[in-house]
Amino acid sequence: MNNLVGDFFRMRLFWPQSRRRLTAIALNLALAGTTAGLMFACAEPEPTPGDGASQPSTGGEGGALKLGALLPATGDLSSIGQNMPLAVQLAVDTINACGGVNGQDVTVVIEDDQTDPTAGVSAMTKLAEADQVAGVVGSFASSVSSAAVPIAVRNNIMMISPGSTSPVFTDQAKKGEFKGFWARTAPPDTYQAQALAALAKKQGFTDAATVVINNDYGVGFEKVFVESFTADGGNVTNKDNPVRYDPKAATLDTEAAQGFANSPDAVAAILYADTGSVLVQSAYRQGLMDGVTLLLTDGVYSPDFVEKVGKDANGVSLLSGALGTVPGADGKSLEAFTAQWKDATGGKDVTAFVPHTYDATVLMMLAAEAAKSNTGAGIQSKIRDVSNGPGEEVTDACEAIAMVREGKDINYQGASGNVDIDENGDVVGTYDVWTVKGDGTLEVIDKVTPGSGS
Repeated sequence: MNNLVGDFFRMRLFWPQSRRRLTAIALNLALAGTTAGLMFACAEPEPTPGDGASQPSTGGEGGALKLGALLPATGDLSSIGQNMPLAVQLAVDTINACGGVNGQDVTVVIEDDQTDPTAGVSAMTKLAEADQVAGVVGSFASSVSSAAVPIAVRNNIMMISPGSTSPVFTDQAKKGEFKGFWARTAPPDTYQAQALAALAKKQGFTDAATVVINNDYGVGFEKVFVESFTADGGNVTNKDNPVRYDPKAATLDTEAAQGFANSPDAVAAILYADTGSVLVQSAYRQGLMDGVTLLLTDGVYSPDFVEKVGKDANGVSLLSGALGTVPGADGKSLEAFTAQWKDATGGKDVTAFVPHTYDATVLMMLAAEAAKSNTGAGIQSKIRDVSNGPGEEVTDACEAIAMVREGKDINYQGASGNVDIDENGDVVGTYDVWTVKGDGTLEVIDKVTPGSGS
């Protein structure tokens, strides 16, 4: 999908104008969803980054700040990703309404990665070489980010993901592979997997099995969950024979049977919405779900997933009683952001990872202003200063950028959390515990901290 945003008039804090703009983006994304098709390629080997340019770009060298967004409007994560481009645009509108960055309005190019590494590489190459953006918000799927981040690093483009939570990025950052051009505003699954294991312990489960999507996200999560659950005295029934499903498989009957074998108390199912619904339906048809609690994660925290799984003959959701974790949004600016979001979108709820997307975009712009440079290298040089510095804590984006213009040190406190980005590009967060009720609605019922049973 090409640039869905185009050129927009400056908002000047008139939210009705922003609402019309965000509605237009949503319509364009919906149209993309009807034409792009579903490409479930998350488990494919990482594609080779594009070599279209003979020379790497310089990450937005010269001119006004131009950002990109690489997010899933279609594909296996579209049910969660559909609101993310709106959050990017809202952040840009907000900063432009209070003076822009380095004296000029910021522009943004939004691309659909289709939840597919191959499509992600193509879109990232376009953003780097044709659009010459300085920073990219994205991707959401870890497999797409894994494929796209080498292009960003090669072209000196800062990349901040609002939701690629695989632990592999921490490992790569520790090896210096990203050169500081990678960060994320959602905590890595090193923490979420520990939180899910803590939830299992809190529920009194002693035997658990795992079934995961076969990609960076699923396999990385599985590894840490198994380590954490067994360290707490739990038994993983299929530890020696992990079940990892191919999202391109025609059926998932065998994987469902293997994942639910040996009568576990719970099954930690690390899924994406479209393909995960097929697996859960298969487990139900085979009579495998009686007495077993599903433990789910952020990848399926969406009403669309529950709807796709469906209900039984009595109208009760097949997922009734399932428990899950999702990175919580508990930032000091969450309340103000929620009001702003509802005003700008005509009353839309703040869905999962929307605050993380907004914060990622705001941090890009604050860093560029702090660096007095609209380049990727400039953003990279100041991203930790504005997010995790010793400066004054500030929650309002306009107030924050005004302080940066005045040469003041700040510590931006986001809607998603404190966004204290560390040397590996990671943040630490808490996790909401959610459940699926009998009528299919989702409800947050608790919080859980990594490494604890509470």
